[in-house]
This record gives sequence, C-alpha cells and structure tokens, in this order.
Amino acid sequence: MSIGSASQLAFGYWHEGDDPGARSFLDVGPVELEAGGRLPAVRVAYESWGQLNAARDNAILIEHALTGDAHVVGRAGPGQPTPGWWEGLIGPGAMLDTDRYLVVATNVLGGCQGTTGPSSTAPDGKAWGSRFPFVTIRDQVTVEARLADHLGIERWQAVIGGSMGGMRVLEWAASHPGRVGAAVALATSAYATAEQIAWCRSQILAIRHDAHFHGGDYYDAGQGPEAGLGIARRIAHVTYRSEPELHERFGRDSQDHRSPLGGSGRFAVESYLDHHAGKIVGRFDPNSYVVLSEAMNSHDIGRGRGGIAAALAPFDGRLVVASVSSDRLYPPRLSEEIAEQVPGAHWVSIDSPNGHDGFLIEVEQVGRIITKALREG
Repeated sequence: MSIGSASQLAFGYWHEGDDPGARSFLDVGPVELEAGGRLPAVRVAYESWGQLNAARDNAILIEHALTGDAHVVGRAGPGQPTPGWWEGLIGPGAMLDTDRYLVVATNVLGGCQGTTGPSSTAPDGKAWGSRFPFVTIRDQVTVEARLADHLGIERWQAVIGGSMGGMRVLEWAASHPGRVGAAVALATSAYATAEQIAWCRSQILAIRHDAHFHGGDYYDAGQGPEAGLGIARRIAHVTYRSEPELHERFGRDSQDHRSPLGGSGRFAVESYLDHHAGKIVGRFDPNSYVVLSEAMNSHDIGRGRGGIAAALAPFDGRLVVASVSSDRLYPPRLSEEIAEQVPGAHWVSIDSPNGHDGFLIEVEQVGRIITKALREG
C-alpha cells in the first residue's frame, strides 16, 4: 500500500505494488513546472472506456474534482477503494456512449491514485513527501496533453469536468485551443476567488498543524495526520452543500436520539460530517489534499495572458459553462462572468438544492448539457 512502515497508515492512497484495478499507466517523462520546479519522471494513471476510431476523433476527456480520481464509473474493488463518482454517465447506450466514444479519465498530477504525487517514490527510493514541488492547474494540463500525445489523440471531441476538473477544462481551452472541440466546465470559475482561497487555506492549515504531519514526511512514521485531514474534509463538505439543504435535511436533530446537551450526544449534522471525515481518511493522502488545494488556489486562466477574454479568445470550439443554482462555493456569477467575456460561450444553470455537489448529483441534467454540447461542438 505504501513505503516502508507506512503500510500501517489508514490512508487509502494507491502505491506501486498495489492491485492496479482498472487503471492503466503511462510514463510521460520529465516535466518542467510553471512555478520553477521539476519532476524528473511522471507516471499517469488513467482509465478508459470504449475504443478510439480510425479517424482518432471520437475521444472525450473527463476531469475529476479535488478528491476524485480516474474511476469515474465502476465498482469499488481490489486497488480501488471507492465506486465511481459519476455513475450512469459512461457506458454502452449511456449519455457518453462507449459504442460511439473513447472516454478517458486521468488521475491528476499531485494526486494519490496512481499518478505521480507526494506519496509516489522519488528517485532516491523514498516518498516525495515534503519535497514534492508546487504544481499548478497548468502543469496538470501539460501532463494530460502528454498523455493524449502518447495515446495518439490530437484533438479531444470534448473535455468535461466540474469544480477543480472544470478548472482544467478551461485551462485546456486556453493552453491548447486547437485540441478541444467542446469544453464543458461545470460548477467552476476562471480563477480562484478570495473566498475559495480562504476556505482552502483553513483546510491546508488543519492538515499541516496536525501533530502527526511531520512536515509532510509521515509515510514511515506509523501514523499520519488523520485528524487534520478529517477536519479539512469537514470544513470543505459544508461548502459543498447549501444551507437550505442542510437545514431541511438535519435541522437541529440529534443523532440516535441522544441529546447533544451536556456533550453526551451529537447533532445529526455533526454525525454527517464525521462520516465524511472518516471516508476521506480511508481513501486519500493528506499531502495530496494540500498539493491539490494549493494548485486550485493558483488557478487563473488570465494570468500572464491579458485576462479571461484574451486567454480564451483563440479557442474556437463550443464553450459551455454550467453553474449550480444553489452553489455557494462557486456561485453562478462566476460562470456568467466567463460567458459574458467569451463571445459564443453558452451559460446554463443546473437546478439543484444540493449546493456545489449538484454537478455530481444531478446526473440527468448534466447529461443533457453534455449531449447538447457534443451535438453542437
């Protein structure tokens, strides 16, 4: 599962020697990073469904969010701690019909499910840990473009993703405008806002201030920053849902009819957050959570390009930006801002009471948006 005595850790990150599950792997060589660092060798873990046609023009790239991975659909099993996070979207006869398309999803650079990240082995045989360099959304897309090159995909028919995945969708359109037919960016923004950075900062500090973080070098310590990661997830999960939904779902109910008064019981919403904290500890590496959160904070497609409009001006494909009506983390105004600055861009709203997570929950609405984008792209 990991390096040395790190096998004792509770985290469910993937490591060399684990069952690969449905993953494929590709080495894409050294990568020079935007912030000045360098990775001497990068391996990408990915999953795919369907076949590339003779014209090589039927490929679709799916981009996962912060704690997602390449396992978009499918069961949990050996080497794969969780089931697919977008079930129903991909398969024969599905909205992304694998009888028509080759669908590809990567685990992002800096992640912990097979692509090079902090828990991966560095050239000296030890985990990268604290030595893993700062990566940006642009670096992640650079690695994905290398993968596309190796797979013989010159142009994606569509690139689709939400949240952090939506950031990479927009970066694909800005960095490689000629390689994307349709860009579908869900519940995202053209740049990280002050509030998004603030929320990420709180989560990063929760991990780094855990006594078992050891500066990021906890893999051989026998215990890692489980508590810090759990706190980070609790903070994040509140931002992923809407206040009305939490109120309607939990109110001031107690868990298991045990009164929270006096400290002997919990509110139901506390139990809900504790549950999600426990789940993340069982499948994610805290260092990757920090690295990817910082990458999200770096996101700004207009940086060094003259702003949003100038960055996306070369893209002549179909750009669709979809916001979630109740999203308080990526409010609709951020999607509207993109559509207003990019001629021909199409903005659409996903109607959901579930907040930011609506892009994952409202599969039927998302499917219709994707189907239309593919038809018009």
